[in-house]
Amino acid sequence: MEQKNRLEIARSGEFSYSLVLEKDFSKLGACIAQCRNESRQGGKLCIVTDTNVEPLYKEAVKKELENMFSQITVFVMPAGEENKQLSTVQDLYTHLIGHNFERRDLLLALGGGVVGDLTGFAAATYLRGIDFIQVPTTLLAQVDSSIGGKTGVDFDSYKNMVGAFHQPRLVYMNLHTLDTLDEQQFACGMAEILKHGLLRDASYYQWLEGHRESIQDKQIETLQEMIFRSCQIKADVVEQDPTEKGVRALLNLGHTIGHAIEKKMDFQMLHGQCVAIGCVAAAYLSVRRGWIDSVCLERIKKTNELFGLPAQLEANLPTKELMETTKKDKKMSNGQIRFILLRQIGEAVVDNTVTEEELCAAIDYLKGRV
Repeated sequence: MEQKNRLEIARSGEFSYSLVLEKDFSKLGACIAQCRNESRQGGKLCIVTDTNVEPLYKEAVKKELENMFSQITVFVMPAGEENKQLSTVQDLYTHLIGHNFERRDLLLALGGGVVGDLTGFAAATYLRGIDFIQVPTTLLAQVDSSIGGKTGVDFDSYKNMVGAFHQPRLVYMNLHTLDTLDEQQFACGMAEILKHGLLRDASYYQWLEGHRESIQDKQIETLQEMIFRSCQIKADVVEQDPTEKGVRALLNLGHTIGHAIEKKMDFQMLHGQCVAIGCVAAAYLSVRRGWIDSVCLERIKKTNELFGLPAQLEANLPTKELMETTKKDKKMSNGQIRFILLRQIGEAVVDNTVTEEELCAAIDYLKGRV
C-alpha cells in the first residue's frame, strides 16, 4: 500500500524538499533536523504567525523546537488578507534585524496562506535570501499555497502583485489543525481541491464527490488520502514548471475572474469562494467553446454547492468593472489574458483567445443574467 504521509518534491539541480503529513507536531523537530545542512544546525528561529493562530499552536511548536535553536523569537501579524502588505513585511524585517538574524538562521511560517506567502517573501528578500519552513494550519494552505515556492504580498488590492519564487526547505502538516477550522474556511480549502480534480484527474474529482460526507465530517484517514492526492497533483506540476512559464499556469483555473471578484469585493469574499465561482465561469466558457456540455457545467455547480461553496455571484458588481479588473491581473501575457479552460473534467488548457465579450458573458452568467 502506498505510504500517504510523505512526498518528495524535487527538480534536479534546483530544489528538493519533503512534504510531511502527521497527526501532531511531535516529529517537526526531527524533520527540520533532517532537512537542514550540518553547517546550519542551531542558530536562531523566528516563528511567524498571526493573531488567530498564535494562541492555538505557538506554544506547541515552540515546545517541540526549543532545544534545537539558540533562540526562538515570535513575530505575530494581524490576521486577514488586508494585512498581506509590504508594510507588514517591513515590520518583520525590523524584527529580524533587531534580533540579529543571519543567513544561517531560519523562518517558520505557522498559519494559513497569508502567513505562508508573506513569510516566504520575507525569507526570499531578507539578506538576499534565507531558509524558511512552511507549517500550514488551514486546508487551503496545506493543498495549495504552502507548496511550490510562490511567495508574495498584495499591492493596492491586487493579489500577489509583488513576490518571488523561493522554495521552502520543508512543508510539515499537522492534520489535526483542521479541527479548529470553521465550515467556511474548510470549504475554501475544498475549492482548491476540487480545482485539482477538474484540471488534472477526473477519477479524483469523482472520488471527492463520492466521499463528501466523510470529508465534511473530517475523518482523518479520508482527509489524509485527499490531501496527499492534491499535493501530488500540485507537486507534479511544480516540478515540471517551478516558475510558471508553462504548465504551472493550469493551476490558475478559476483564479482569473476569482481574483477580480476578490479585489472588487475588497476581500470580503474569501479566496476559496472566489476560486469556486471562477471555476464555474471557466466551465461556462468551456461550454461556449463546445468542449464540455451543459450537464458537466451543472455537475460542477452542484458539487460546489454540496461542499458549501458558491456557484454564482450574489454581489451586484458591475460587469464591465470586473472585466477591466481581470485585465490588470498578473497572469496577462502580451496584453492578453491567459485563461484556463476545460477540455473535459480532468483536462485543463491554457487559452489566450478569450475575448472581452466572452468575459462579460461569463460574468453575466455568474450573476444569473444568461
